[in-house]
Amino acid sequence: MFAITGVTGQVGGAAARALLDAGHAVRAILRDESKATQWMQRGAEVAIASFEDADALAAAFHGTAGAFVMIAPNFAPQPGYPNAHAAAAVLRDALTRARPQRVAALSSVGGQRESGLGLITQVHILEAALADLSIPTAILRPAWFMENALWDIAPARDTGVMPSFLQPLEQAYPMVATADIGSVIANTLTQSWRGRRVIEIEGPQRYTQHEIAALLGDVLGRRVKAQAVPREQWEALFQAAGTAWPAPRIDMIDGFNSGWIDFEGGANERVIGTTDYRAVLAVLAELAELAERAG
Repeated sequence: MFAITGVTGQVGGAAARALLDAGHAVRAILRDESKATQWMQRGAEVAIASFEDADALAAAFHGTAGAFVMIAPNFAPQPGYPNAHAAAAVLRDALTRARPQRVAALSSVGGQRESGLGLITQVHILEAALADLSIPTAILRPAWFMENALWDIAPARDTGVMPSFLQPLEQAYPMVATADIGSVIANTLTQSWRGRRVIEIEGPQRYTQHEIAALLGDVLGRRVKAQAVPREQWEALFQAAGTAWPAPRIDMIDGFNSGWIDFEGGANERVIGTTDYRAVLAVLAELAELAERAG
C-alpha cells in the first residue's frame, strides 16, 4: 500500500495513476470527500485528511510501504511563508508517528538553495523539515513544469504572441512533464534504500522560448512568436492578476533567468523523462478549448 498526497493535483495524481496502473495498492489522501468517488472507481482506497491535521495524516500514512508528500502549491504566500512552515511541521510529525517504510517528497530544481528562490522557498522548507527524518527519504527535484505553458495558450492563439518571463529568449531551460514526475515517484516508492537520496528530474531536452513558441504554433495551427515581457512591468502585471505580494514570483523567475535556480548535480541521481513537449502542448490546447466552451 502506498499513500499519496495531492492526488487532485497534477503530480500527486500522476503518481497515484502510475502506481495503480502498475498493479499497486494506493491510498489516495484527499481533503475533500466529494472527490473520492473517482479514485475509488479506479481501485484506490481513500483517506480524508488535510495538511493541517497531523492525526489524520498519520493515520493515512500508517502501515504503508511508502508515502508521497508535498506542500500544497501556494502562488500568493504571506511574507515569511508561515503556511509552508506549518504544513512541513505537520507532515514531519505525521510521518514520524506513522513511520511508513519510505518517503518520497516533492521539492524543485534549486531546492537545495537557502535563499533567492522566491516561491520555491516553500519546498526548501519541506526539505529542511525532513532533513533528519529517521525514515529512508527521497527528495525529488523536478525542472520547470511543461504544464506551466497552459497560461500561454490563450494569448498565443488570440494574438500570435507568447509573452515570456523566462529570459533571454535564446536560453535553453530544463523542463519536464508532470506525467514523468509521477512515474519517477511511483518507481521510487517501490524501491528500497537507506538514508536520504536526491533525484533530479528533467525532460528529454532543454527548450528555448523560441522553440516553445514554434511548437505551440504547430499545435495551434498559426505562427506564434515569443516576446519577452519587460522586467519593469512584472510587478504591476502580477498585481493586476490578483497577486498582492508579487515579490516571491519575481524572485523565482529572476533565479531561473540568472541560473541561480538550477540542478545541484554532484552525487545526486538524475532521471530523464520521455514525454515530448509538443504532446503536452497539444493536451493543454485541448483543455483550454474545452474550458472556453464550458465558460
